[in-house]
Amino acid sequence: MRLTIIHPCIGRRPGQPYIGTWQMEPLPAAVIAGLTPKDVEVKFYDDRMETIPFDEPTDLVALSVETYTAKRCYQIASEYRRRGVPVIMGGFHATLCPEEVADYAEAVVIGEAEGLWPEVIDDFRHGKLAKIYRQPERPSLTGLKPDRTIFRGKRYLSIGLVEAGRGCHFKCDFCAVQTVFNKTQNRRPIDDIIAELESMRREKKKFFFFVDDNITSNMRQAKEFFQALIPLKLRWVSQASINAAHDEEFLDLLVRSGCEGLLIGFESLNPANLRAMDKGFNTMKGGYEQALANLRRFGLKLYATFIFGYDLDTTASFAETVEFAKQHRFFIGAFNHLTPFPGTPLYQRLEAEKRLLYQAWWLDDNYSYNKIPFQPAQMSPTELQAGCLAARKAFYSIPSILRRGLDRRNRPDFFMLRHFFLINAMIRAEVSQRDHFPLGDAGWRGEMLKAQ
Repeated sequence: MRLTIIHPCIGRRPGQPYIGTWQMEPLPAAVIAGLTPKDVEVKFYDDRMETIPFDEPTDLVALSVETYTAKRCYQIASEYRRRGVPVIMGGFHATLCPEEVADYAEAVVIGEAEGLWPEVIDDFRHGKLAKIYRQPERPSLTGLKPDRTIFRGKRYLSIGLVEAGRGCHFKCDFCAVQTVFNKTQNRRPIDDIIAELESMRREKKKFFFFVDDNITSNMRQAKEFFQALIPLKLRWVSQASINAAHDEEFLDLLVRSGCEGLLIGFESLNPANLRAMDKGFNTMKGGYEQALANLRRFGLKLYATFIFGYDLDTTASFAETVEFAKQHRFFIGAFNHLTPFPGTPLYQRLEAEKRLLYQAWWLDDNYSYNKIPFQPAQMSPTELQAGCLAARKAFYSIPSILRRGLDRRNRPDFFMLRHFFLINAMIRAEVSQRDHFPLGDAGWRGEMLKAQ
């Protein structure tokens, strides 16, 4: 049996290169490859950096669908459907919008693939593929072994992606993670993660990104994990909630285990906005200033993310937020508009208030990346989009990069100093490229074929 796994791009402008910072190893594809029985011949193609050979013989195609890649996934599925090859889809969007995804797939995996994928393959081999495979409960991640051999020969960013845990116990209004995983987190056994890290180091990986939705979601388990990482002397980054900044034992273990920095969702400087998004915990124990003082004392570099478009945001919110980000000299920052993902409380609220500007923005031909898919309360969609772009340009201006680069925390050694300027320069070059980036391949001229 021959299986083709494809990682879809978000979209493509004909004749233009894909956005560089989006080209990290697609871990979900390696997970599916690792779950596939060994007697199945697996081929992998990354739509972001290579042409998919649609005419290459294969028996089955697997696609992991995110909301931003849904349109491109349906284009890819249509090409294979035209050639009589069945397509299976899973991933976040398949769980959020299973009926929509089922229109373009012969089978849909709802929920996590662990425990289900071997059954899917077996059913296909015996000619009894079901339309829907639904994970009844959260599966164990014990024994999970992503097959990274599928990445060989492809030029990804040099950072190694590893999953230590999946999900988050917070219930942020805008976040699809809490919808998909029902406000829970599963963690992998520490020994499994250590073995994976050691294997990756033998493959010459030197810097790691734990892709956990929130590595601090279970503080006790996280502390045990960091203790186990200390002897490995790694350099790593991850994503965390800001409540961790108030636990000094936790911060000490973070640093000793090799953590260089964290992505933290600050989201808004307005406490009322934070309460509206169910992130009131961001203001706990003295709020941002106290949290940032603690993080600075431990030398942690920060990737700070901000969201604009909540009901109390105005056109004045952009400059205030950028000034805050510059003042604290964040390593990097994101200044994004609020995005209503299907299935989230935010989407349901905006839909009930009749403020959505598209029935399904991720499929609408009039929508493109960074366009605003809803009506903000105190500014126009155009003002919101322009304000986000202006915020990015201001934060990634050359004077801002230089000032932030001079901060001791951002340049503790030559390795991090070099990476600071490389990463900031790369993001600066892409600031305007992302605006109006198409969802789906703009050069594709086929017809989206639905599954029978």
